[in-house]
Amino acid sequence: MHVISLSRSVRILSRTAAIYALDGTAAALSLIIAIYLRVGAAQGDTILARAPYAVPLFTLVALATFGLFQLHRRVWRFASLGDVFAIAEAATLAILGFTLLLAAGGHIAWMPRSIPIIQWLVLVGAMVTMRVTRRVLGEYLSGSVAPPLPANAPERIVRRALIAGPSDQVEQLLRLLERQPESGFRAVGVLEALGIHERVWLRGVPILGSYNQLAQVVERLEADGQRPRCLIFAGGVERLRGAATVEIIAAAQQLDLEVAYPAGFTEYGVEPGTQLDFKYVNVAELLGRPQARLQDKVVAEAIRSRSVLVTGAGGTIGRELVRQIASCRPSKMLLLDANEFNLYEVDLEMAENHPDIERIPVLCSIRQRKQVMRVFAEHRPNLVFHAAALKHVPLVEMHLSAGIQTNVLGTRNVADAARQYGAMAMVQVSTDKAVNPVGFMGMTKRLGELYCQALDLECADEPFAPRFMTVRFGNVLGSSGSLIPLFQRQLSRGGPLTVTHPDIERFFMTVHEAVQLVLHSAACGLRKGADRGRIFVLDMGQPVRIMDVARRMIRLAGLEPDVDIPIEIVGLRPGEKLYEELFDPIEQQLPSALPGVFEAEPRPISLAVLDRVLSSLEEASANGDDARCRAIVESVLADRDGGMLIAEPARPAAALPAAAAPAVGGGRRHAVLRS
Repeated sequence: MHVISLSRSVRILSRTAAIYALDGTAAALSLIIAIYLRVGAAQGDTILARAPYAVPLFTLVALATFGLFQLHRRVWRFASLGDVFAIAEAATLAILGFTLLLAAGGHIAWMPRSIPIIQWLVLVGAMVTMRVTRRVLGEYLSGSVAPPLPANAPERIVRRALIAGPSDQVEQLLRLLERQPESGFRAVGVLEALGIHERVWLRGVPILGSYNQLAQVVERLEADGQRPRCLIFAGGVERLRGAATVEIIAAAQQLDLEVAYPAGFTEYGVEPGTQLDFKYVNVAELLGRPQARLQDKVVAEAIRSRSVLVTGAGGTIGRELVRQIASCRPSKMLLLDANEFNLYEVDLEMAENHPDIERIPVLCSIRQRKQVMRVFAEHRPNLVFHAAALKHVPLVEMHLSAGIQTNVLGTRNVADAARQYGAMAMVQVSTDKAVNPVGFMGMTKRLGELYCQALDLECADEPFAPRFMTVRFGNVLGSSGSLIPLFQRQLSRGGPLTVTHPDIERFFMTVHEAVQLVLHSAACGLRKGADRGRIFVLDMGQPVRIMDVARRMIRLAGLEPDVDIPIEIVGLRPGEKLYEELFDPIEQQLPSALPGVFEAEPRPISLAVLDRVLSSLEEASANGDDARCRAIVESVLADRDGGMLIAEPARPAAALPAAAAPAVGGGRRHAVLRS
């Protein structure tokens, strides 16, 4: 023990002596260099000969001052801005003390007044340079600068990563990644909350944009052959508690990026010597099941070099459709949306990431039948993906006519245009709320399904007739206006998270799964000999309790349910079911050519009958007659078990209130509605 203690003391003394020697040398040289810079070499020699005491005296004063500031106790390998300030203060005090000593002794006549200023610049520069050189040399020797791969590690295990977070914590994480190449990550870019330092480099890694530019950044990196495989949040678990965090995790999920954060970080930084240990988070954990994976080759073949139209292109599903379709190299893309800002954003994203693909933004509502027809007549799209809809259950329950005009008549407009102007296929996005619908939104989506099915069957004998297919979604994680953004907002405000009923269940899918289902359904329907009148449904496993989703989201944010964040039961909303179903009891479930996908064959209603019904709904909704809209829709759906439609119901004397709509169909379980 004594030998070890002695050895440690010798090392400490040796290090301290070396630092004093280097700093003393810098102090002595700073005065000599300042004199020569000020008066030249010849006069400099004369001054040093007349005042031989000057250099030794300043060296002693400087060393005493440096000891007072304890500069020898600072680790050079980790030199920082704080060390620079300490050196500047010590140099200032040393030069000032030296000057005062000369003045007090009457030996200052030889010194030009500018020498202390020049000497300060030289001394601070020399001392900072020594420390920075030591740090750079140490990092280079340890492999931190352009760190090599471990000798026994193949290049494929080093994964490219985007780093997200504030600049100071990103810098700390980048430093650790440099020193610990065995962690297996190589940073290819940085994302900031606002992206105000875009195009600036941080420790050799470019800052590429803000959080909400994740998709564009990934596409740019992919074009450069640098596509990341992971998104890492710099900082501690507190970083996961912001409202934007789950949103960016959901966006990363769409882009097939893993999401991680380094354990050991806190909001104040990281302790020296911290070993990187990454914890992974994933919004798909909210599913309670693995993500479904479908094949991409068949989709690319169906879309390549064809003209494609997407309605609702600026929405969550529509925008992801646009991204994935663009990656399949269509000849032209028509982006149709009624929301000006959403259309501008998706068009701008396409311009930045796919400038070589012809694109045409169309500001148009699917309710505008003549305008929709003009768009199809002018551009003749080959494939149509219909994602435009009103989907918010309580709002549609309050505005029945609007629900009819968008979800029913708008769907008819798009489908009729696709048929009239020679589209190869149209895929309609529907919802599990269309099965045994209780809410009016689900009823309108069910009518849209029936119309597309009727068109598909009507065209069966036409050799070049378009295909009309429907896909049913569960709840899409992270889509606008859905459950997850609501929970994000509530979580960012400290809770409570609101759940309508402790036993309410829903089927969930990620945006990536939803869009894959749409694209694969189109490819499947275009196969020669494919059956008509089918509805495609993703195998989403078992339904998930909303209460479980709330608890998982709270835990994803690093908090404890019912301790840090409460969960409040608020009661079912108008038109809301307690349980959702994927298939109606009268629908025939059939095997699918796509693994992980179900197909159903609903009992159809003839196109002639539906045309009469939709004409009546068009008149009623144009007049804002919500009661008649409800009566017509309920009559159609209630009679579907009989396979034919009874005459249109007479206008009711007193309509049922929206919140008291009866449950229809023979489903296993229905919602308990609020009175």
